[in-house]
Amino acid sequence: MATLAVREGLPPTPWGENSEALFLTSSFVHPDAATAARRFANEEEAFVYSRFSNPTVMMMERRLAALEGTEACIGTSSGMSAIMLLVMGLLKAGDHVVCSRSVFGSTIKLLQGEFGKFGVQVSFVSQTDLSEWKAALQPNTRLLFAETPTNPLTEICDVAALAEIAHGHGALLAVDNCFASPALQQPARLGADFIIHSGTKYLDGQGRVIAGAICASTHYIDNVFTPVMRSVGMSLSPFNAWVVLKGMETLGVRMKAQTEGAAALAEWLEAHPSIERVYYPGLKSHPQHALAMRQQNGQGGAVVSFVVRSAAGADDGGRAAAFHVIDHTRICSITANLGDTKTTITHPASTSHGRLTEAQRQAAGITQGLIRVAVGLEDIEDLKADLARGLNSL
Repeated sequence: MATLAVREGLPPTPWGENSEALFLTSSFVHPDAATAARRFANEEEAFVYSRFSNPTVMMMERRLAALEGTEACIGTSSGMSAIMLLVMGLLKAGDHVVCSRSVFGSTIKLLQGEFGKFGVQVSFVSQTDLSEWKAALQPNTRLLFAETPTNPLTEICDVAALAEIAHGHGALLAVDNCFASPALQQPARLGADFIIHSGTKYLDGQGRVIAGAICASTHYIDNVFTPVMRSVGMSLSPFNAWVVLKGMETLGVRMKAQTEGAAALAEWLEAHPSIERVYYPGLKSHPQHALAMRQQNGQGGAVVSFVVRSAAGADDGGRAAAFHVIDHTRICSITANLGDTKTTITHPASTSHGRLTEAQRQAAGITQGLIRVAVGLEDIEDLKADLARGLNSL
């Protein structure tokens, strides 16, 4: 995988560049009208228009597909547009989706709110209870959708078991692999049909661009998703694709270092008297620890979430205590993004999951006292000291 992350892509141009070329062009020139006609009709393979075909984007797609172990990949303008492309390509009015209720808040809003307007039905179930997934299946169920680990509670789903449930019903399984990245797990090897990515996170790794992707078989990429992309145009820009392409070169070493830091931080937090609970798959106290170690190459990932103890008599669910800890940091960046080399800290109930109703947040376990930390590459002792500033003064 380390070699693929550095070398997979397209051959260099006749100029022989060692670093992949960036093709900032909207269109491509054809030698004559007849050739142009054949290319626009898909009778001859060529780059035509950067809304749906560009060399730099293709290099990024080929590299990510290689890392995920799939036949093909299609880049999109964001992680959310990848989910939009997935649903637009696969589903129609009257089709049914079974989805974990613990997925990213915007995913819930997109599936239930936006696609609900067009007749797509969604049932939300427990991330970890396979019996709920089975019970939610309907004759019109076409897709099961999960993310693992989840944002922000790091719940783990059994990908192989969900694939068996989906395929036994004649449905398909999509897995959002944003938190783990292919450096930790490859859902396709466990039976998933589609792997969703927000390239904005660990694939880029430095918080520079917005990008997304779907990894799948050549059949679905070429015959299902590319025609929708050509018409709708949730296209990944060549520049953003190039940034993600270069980011993937260091994915393995970054994830190793950030995961080691997160594991150390999680152990420290679990022993702190101001912490009520820590959510981290690498801890033995995590409910799906054993499953996470099997699926994630023995690593817990780089995201740690925890609930702070609220002051006696506080009736805000711990919100004030959480804000106190966040506001006392000096190193951590207060932002809802993650996957950066800079450690980020956020209050999910008011940011990433702020558009959900309180009932939806409670159902997903997103309490007001919950804080999420995405560990970067700073010295771990500095991060402990940064968090201790607020935790020790609660």
